[in-house]
Amino acid sequence: MTPLSNWFSKRLVVFGAGALLALAGCGEKPKPVENVTVNLGGRQFTEFSTKYLPAQRDAVAPDGSDVRLLLGVKEGGMIHFELAPNRISKAVTHRTVEEIWYIVAGRGQVWRKQNGHAAVVDVYPGVSLTIPLGTQFQFRSFGSEPLAAIAVTMPPWPGDGEGIIVKGEWEPSQP
Repeated sequence: MTPLSNWFSKRLVVFGAGALLALAGCGEKPKPVENVTVNLGGRQFTEFSTKYLPAQRDAVAPDGSDVRLLLGVKEGGMIHFELAPNRISKAVTHRTVEEIWYIVAGRGQVWRKQNGHAAVVDVYPGVSLTIPLGTQFQFRSFGSEPLAAIAVTMPPWPGDGEGIIVKGEWEPSQP
C-alpha cells in the first residue's frame, strides 16, 4: 500500500466518505431539495410535528399527576407529567401500555413491583426508568419543587380505563 493510499484509508475509517469528499474539496456545494418523497417499500410515515410544552395541564393521570400532552406517532406517545411538591401518587398498573420515563426536575422515589419483585429507586434529573406492561408503580416527590418527567408510552395512551388503581408502597396524598 502506498503512503497516499494508506493515509486515505485511515481517514476514510475515521471520517467517513462524505467528510473525506468535503476535505478533498470536491468543488460542489449541496443543492437544496424541497418536497422529497421517499418510497421505502410502501411503508406509511407520520408527518413530522413540533409542539412546545403547554403552560397548563391537559389532564390528570389516574395516579393523580398533572399531564401535559406532547406528541405522538403511530407506535407511541410522549407526555410531560409532574407531581406537586411533597405529594404521593396513587399506585397504578396499566392494562396495555409500557412506559419509559426521563426525570427532568425535582427529586423523589419510584416504587415498582413486578412478578413478586419490588424495588424503590431514588429519582432526580437525569434518571430514566421503565414501566413494563403489568408493573405496579407509585411515585412521590420530595422538597419544594414538583417531580417532573417526560414519559414515552407504547402504544399510545388508549384513554380512560387504562390505569388501574392498586395497593402501593405508600399511602397516597389526599387531593
